[in-house]
Amino acid sequence: MASHRRPKQPSRARVSVFTAAAATAVAISAQAGAAHADPKPTKEQVKTKVDNLYEEAEQATEKYNGAKEKQQQLRKQAAQLQDRVARQQAEVSKLQLNLGALASAQYRSGGIDPTVQLMLSSNPDEFLAKASSTDQVSAQQADALRRLQEQQRLLDQQKAEASSTLAELDRTTRDLKQNKSQMQTRLHEAQALLNTLTVQERAALDAADARASRGGAERVDLGNLPPAHGYAAVAVQAALSRQGMAYVSGATGPSTFDCSGLMLWAYSQAGVTLPRIASAQGTVGTNVPSLSQAQPGDLIIYYGGSHVGMYIGNGMVVHAPRPGKSVEVVSATSMPISVIRRI
Repeated sequence: MASHRRPKQPSRARVSVFTAAAATAVAISAQAGAAHADPKPTKEQVKTKVDNLYEEAEQATEKYNGAKEKQQQLRKQAAQLQDRVARQQAEVSKLQLNLGALASAQYRSGGIDPTVQLMLSSNPDEFLAKASSTDQVSAQQADALRRLQEQQRLLDQQKAEASSTLAELDRTTRDLKQNKSQMQTRLHEAQALLNTLTVQERAALDAADARASRGGAERVDLGNLPPAHGYAAVAVQAALSRQGMAYVSGATGPSTFDCSGLMLWAYSQAGVTLPRIASAQGTVGTNVPSLSQAQPGDLIIYYGGSHVGMYIGNGMVVHAPRPGKSVEVVSATSMPISVIRRI
């Protein structure tokens, strides 16, 4: 007969060994995972990444500003076109009514063949007078028909133009939303990176940024700036008067600014109208070949057209730098120069 003995249970000692081994394996696995996890970036790595994100945000801001300006222009243009279409439609409707009245008059006077009417008429002279009047009505009708056709063609053209403008306005509005979303995303990413630093690390980065912006100098001396002339002098003083005021994307003053908004506002104080965005501001006026030939009031375009500052002399510019910062004076060479323009 087969044996039915119970299987031998593991001893407490063996269970303890297995448990300890499993715990050790889990600990080793956790240590290995930690070793393969991305290490915390250094403050220098954070600074590089944040600078890149701010530059991308400013590019998106400039695109947003351009789309917003275009949207405003298209809205005004669309309103004018729609008004013209309404007035043209009223003109066409009026011509159609006039043409209908002429057609009714012709029908009443010309329903019978003219030769038959002459034969049956008891008063041929009266008939001939009526026939002449009928001819005049026909000529008026033909002229009215030509005018109606011309006005209808003009109406169709204006409707097509208005439709095209409204479609472009719709595309521009979508671009506006996309650029705003991209700008906000980059700013949030930059802020998230900065939040990984300690208070001391962020203070050290801000101090290093300030020294780099001043070209290594401890402070900026604005007491002996070279004189500016004409409306450039007004623009320089206006821009300098905004020092310490906050950078806000899309703002054009008088108390908050983005980079091109500060230039726009400062020159408007001198009665000069500039384009809204930095890349367009880099196309106005005349070209200045080098920084050594720059004069106070010249616009210096940076980063290929996404940032702008105003030269104030002594190798310095006043500009609105980026979110989280204020209007400040920095070294003109603290950023890569693309072009210099004299307004």
